[in-house]
Amino acid sequence: MKIDAIFNKAANLEQLTLEEGMFLYETAPTNELMLVANECRKKQVPGGKVGWIIDRNINITNVCVSGCKFCNFHCKINDDVQYITTLEEYCKKIDELFAVGGRQILAQGGMHPELGLDFYTQLFSDLKQRYPDLKIHALGPPEVAFLAKKARKSFREVLEELVKAGLESLPGAGAEILSERVRRKISPGKCSAHDWLDVMREAHKMNLVTSATMMFGHIETKQERLQHLISIREVQGEKHTGNHGFVTFVPWPFMDEGTVLRDEGIKNNSTANDYLRLIAMSRIMLNNVKNIQASWLTVGATTGQLCLHGGANDFGSIMMEENVVSAAGAAYNLDTDGIQQAIRDAGFEPRYRNQAYEDDILATF
Repeated sequence: MKIDAIFNKAANLEQLTLEEGMFLYETAPTNELMLVANECRKKQVPGGKVGWIIDRNINITNVCVSGCKFCNFHCKINDDVQYITTLEEYCKKIDELFAVGGRQILAQGGMHPELGLDFYTQLFSDLKQRYPDLKIHALGPPEVAFLAKKARKSFREVLEELVKAGLESLPGAGAEILSERVRRKISPGKCSAHDWLDVMREAHKMNLVTSATMMFGHIETKQERLQHLISIREVQGEKHTGNHGFVTFVPWPFMDEGTVLRDEGIKNNSTANDYLRLIAMSRIMLNNVKNIQASWLTVGATTGQLCLHGGANDFGSIMMEENVVSAAGAAYNLDTDGIQQAIRDAGFEPRYRNQAYEDDILATF
């Protein structure tokens, strides 16, 4: 293979094969990957604006039966530390969110064996009744698949009931690596990669705003990373023209502190260079996903700023009350001034957006 020919193909936003992607990933210098990814970014997202948002991560519950080896946040139903967040607690947290200018919650939690679809529809309805302007970005394909199994309903039926109750966008949570080999070893209780993708297919048919993610740097191979990207690209290619589909892709490195994987000898093996290369490859491989987000929360602001010159066009969230990756060692922090200044220092213009990547004209900072 000739590297220049593959780079030209990528720069023209043509789909690369797995073999072509692997050739670049394994042989191309980082600076060249970033340069080509930046050219792709300019074509997909012209101009110098970089998105950001304020939201609050509210954990619905910390009880989960999935048994993920990378998560030390979850607990069992009879543990002393188990909880289910009350409506009054939601209200206090949402009031604090609104006070700093945010209007979106990322409501996620474990797969609690005693919480079914009715619990979530009632919760979302109650929240929307009290806060009509609140944007509910919640759950994820594993939770949808779990609720569908409990309720003996299809993925589509579960999504329709959740949307009717107030769900406005579906996070790409629980993707980890879309490889059955990997998922059997690190998240044995979660849905299969096939089901994860099928939930998203149904969400796209409904024109529900969704995102896609990848947690890397543990037991996966580079080929499995790229196959993950190709799977995302394929599902995105199936959506109806004009529908939202995957509005963004967000990769982040595995945080290992206190996890079962760490106890088994699997440590976070990602470096800043690894992250820059993966961001670049994400932009190059995902020629039909418009936005690529740099996860400053897990890699730090400096690496995030470099990503903006290597394919990323979004700096993510001022995430109030993030618990899961923080519990595993993510320790970076930015406030609203800090995130905007980081974007400006990288040479770009901050753009406050909503989850659909539309300018939020009501925001003032």
